[in-house]
Amino acid sequence: MSELRGTVLERDGAAYRVLTDRGVLRAVLRGKAKRDDRDKIVVGDVVRLDPGPVGDVYGIVGMEERRSLLARRVPEGRGARPVAANVDRVFVVTAARDPEPVPQVIDRLLVVAEANDLPGVVILNKVDLDPGSALRERFERAGYQVLATSARSGLGIDTLRRELAGRTSVVTGPSGVGKSSLLNAVQPGLRLRVGEISAKLRRGRHTTVAAVMVPLEVGGFVVDTPGFSEVGLWDIEPEDLDACFPEMRPYLGECRYADCRHVAEPRCAVLAAVQAGAIDPDRLQSYHKLLEELEARPEAWE
Repeated sequence: MSELRGTVLERDGAAYRVLTDRGVLRAVLRGKAKRDDRDKIVVGDVVRLDPGPVGDVYGIVGMEERRSLLARRVPEGRGARPVAANVDRVFVVTAARDPEPVPQVIDRLLVVAEANDLPGVVILNKVDLDPGSALRERFERAGYQVLATSARSGLGIDTLRRELAGRTSVVTGPSGVGKSSLLNAVQPGLRLRVGEISAKLRRGRHTTVAAVMVPLEVGGFVVDTPGFSEVGLWDIEPEDLDACFPEMRPYLGECRYADCRHVAEPRCAVLAAVQAGAIDPDRLQSYHKLLEELEARPEAWE
């Protein structure tokens, strides 16, 4: 029998649900994979399975190389813990109105994506209530793709469905912005399925950032990562934050001082770009707030 391959959808205790061409199979770590750190295998990983199960449980004997990884640093020490593998993009949802958008919250989530080398996309939802033109311009100027949607009217849902198709996507955002409605508009019952799995995992241990993956009918997967907003900032050093703002990257290395923080230093290329209108002042303010937060955090040994 040939070796099976599949994609890990979720971890349930010591077992994993793996999607294969034979359907969803239950599997546990065996051999070398079992001797390795169990946290190394996460949702999104493509794993190799023993072709013959023991009872109805297959064995995970290896893992394919990842093309990307969403990880968090372990708070009690150095090192990172993987959360989801082979993610293609992070979709950050905000409402144009009801609730009122908080651009700095969206910036934070986009920075988390950038810190993990994952492209971010902004979904501007509830545009039937407000077109959100200023907010859209703000993020497009920063270099982000912005999708305008309305789960109520159906505007932009076909576009969103095409963007999700064939990819592995994290969909996140503040509560109340319409994530559930959007997912149900893309695929009826999808959010119900995600919520069902997430609720089950939260009853166990290690649930803060436990991720689950749900297949899409159009191909691809949606990944739900509870606590996504806590994932990334642990992984960013203050001196690396500016590179997590795409519009700042062309100016990095052009400042007078190599360790320029872009706050009040003379001959700062980033501050000059803000004055010239190339960078939104509000985005710079978000950068300053996040920089202050990172610089104030305790070191790993404190």
